[in-house]
Amino acid sequence: STSTPPLFLIHMLRQRRQVSPTSATSVAALCIIAMSATLFTALSSSRRGLFTSLPKLQSSVSRATMKASSKLNFGGGLALNSVRGCKPIIAAAGTSTRRHVSQKASPDVQELVTRVVPVPKAENAISIKASAEKPGEWKGDIIIVPVFSAAKTDLKEGEEVPDAELTGSAKELDESLGGILSDLVTENSFKGKKGEKVLTFLPGKNTKRVALVGAGDATKVTADAVEALGSAIASAALDSKAKTALVLPPVSGGDTAAFPIGILSKLYVDDRFRTGENVSKAPKLESLEIAGIDAGLFDSALSRARGIASGVRMAKDLVGAPPNYLTPSSMAGIAEKISEETGMEIKVLSGEECEKMGMGSYLGVAQGAIEPPKFIHMTYKPSGEVKSKIALIGKGLTFDSGGYNLKAGAGSMIELMKFDMGGSAAVLGAAQSIGTLKPENVEVHFIVAACENMLSDRAMRPGDILTASNGKTIEVINTDAEGRLTLADALIYAEDLKVDKIVDLATLTGACIISLGNDYAGLWSSDDALAAQLEESAKSSGEKIWRMPLVEGYKEELKSNIADLKNVGGRAGGSITAALFLKEFVKSTPWAHIDMAGPVWDGKAGGSTGFGVRTLVDFVDAHATA
Repeated sequence: STSTPPLFLIHMLRQRRQVSPTSATSVAALCIIAMSATLFTALSSSRRGLFTSLPKLQSSVSRATMKASSKLNFGGGLALNSVRGCKPIIAAAGTSTRRHVSQKASPDVQELVTRVVPVPKAENAISIKASAEKPGEWKGDIIIVPVFSAAKTDLKEGEEVPDAELTGSAKELDESLGGILSDLVTENSFKGKKGEKVLTFLPGKNTKRVALVGAGDATKVTADAVEALGSAIASAALDSKAKTALVLPPVSGGDTAAFPIGILSKLYVDDRFRTGENVSKAPKLESLEIAGIDAGLFDSALSRARGIASGVRMAKDLVGAPPNYLTPSSMAGIAEKISEETGMEIKVLSGEECEKMGMGSYLGVAQGAIEPPKFIHMTYKPSGEVKSKIALIGKGLTFDSGGYNLKAGAGSMIELMKFDMGGSAAVLGAAQSIGTLKPENVEVHFIVAACENMLSDRAMRPGDILTASNGKTIEVINTDAEGRLTLADALIYAEDLKVDKIVDLATLTGACIISLGNDYAGLWSSDDALAAQLEESAKSSGEKIWRMPLVEGYKEELKSNIADLKNVGGRAGGSITAALFLKEFVKSTPWAHIDMAGPVWDGKAGGSTGFGVRTLVDFVDAHATA
């Protein structure tokens, strides 16, 4: 950037005063020296770096150029005007050009919404239904047979785990095929373990191929196991390149939503940002039939599964979207899209409106970003009597740089901080599902304080004191502990709605990952009954949540010498002190906090999990039937 203003000066000087190239170059050289020296001094002395130094730099360059030009008798006015002509180039570092740099064109919000949440194709294109035909008489491309592992016995040292046993409909099919399935088990030492799969051709039969898929331990048939089996069966059908597939009855719980949810989840492919040959080929599968189950029950389960799967897909799309596409504004646009499609009410507050409401904690985080904050409030109201009111709040940091406490170095995961809005993805995904399923007797409020946490001359600094909308003051010790600051004002807002229960979800702390690993979310609650309900919903939906303690004694860590509280405690028990911080902004309403920093992202698969949607939908449904 130091070369452009001098070149501009050379051109202007030669055009207007007809000076020699040598003299013009001398002025340019002086400009370079002045700019470099001023920049070095500013960066060395200013505690806030380049951002606050730019105005000083412009002023110093102007003064230095005026002095240089007067000594060379070129006249201060011309040199000053030339430098003023360079002002937009210098000021560009602090203006809103980032969106243009990152994309060929700057799309409007609606274009971003369409790109982030496209209309699903595979899920809608493939027919999934119950079949009344006997497997041995069915005509098609492939029959998929789920097989449980053999009952465990006390094995002596050196003894192998026994092969899987064919029972029920699998045994009947084996007999109709002349023992082909038994041979397949024996020849491949098929144990029936999860993830195990074998396939063979059936020449001269009604069906071209048959596959055995491991269903795992029959004594451990949980919701997540059934869902995983559904996913494995869909995978076998897709991998076989079949157009038509028949599945034998999976488990006794095959009429529940978990099994078809597993099938639908496997059909999810994220090709939104791929082009040409990198785009996944459309699956050949056209029909997947389930044998041996009641058609009415399965259709009901499938309808519910599609409703839940639409929300899970929404969450995956949101978490997986890059931050230059999923901005606070496009997130608000997506919420509006959900509301329009499901008939929900929606209110989106601007930064100015939030300022009038005194949301200083939330806006303190948002103030450093080019992207404006958007406070999203959606409301689902049942058609009949309202017996329960629930508020679901999701942390909505569409990108988290860490602010002045910048995420830097190995392990900072700054490149993955697009998933720091995982809590809001779960809440908006749940809104999509609940708006589709329309449970009775329960009113649900979906709240997201969306913004970015960025580094700029306007960003909050360590040491700043923010004031939340309830008047509490917060000393900012670490700008990378920003999510709790946005949630503080969201919690206050939610309680003012006079709801019966409040649940917030957030990718809040790395400390929770250290405590529970990548598979479990942490649960903190001020109310044992509420905690028990969430634990039961998580178990029923197959998501892993573990209750953690709210240690009141740890509140000492949050005491500030100059404000009501600090935004972080010490290193020890970081996820607990984070939950205790949030608790300070709920007066008396039963409240629970879910830290989902671990399970929001699947590192091995390299993508979003859609975590939280199933639990929230089950939780709301439990209140609808209570």
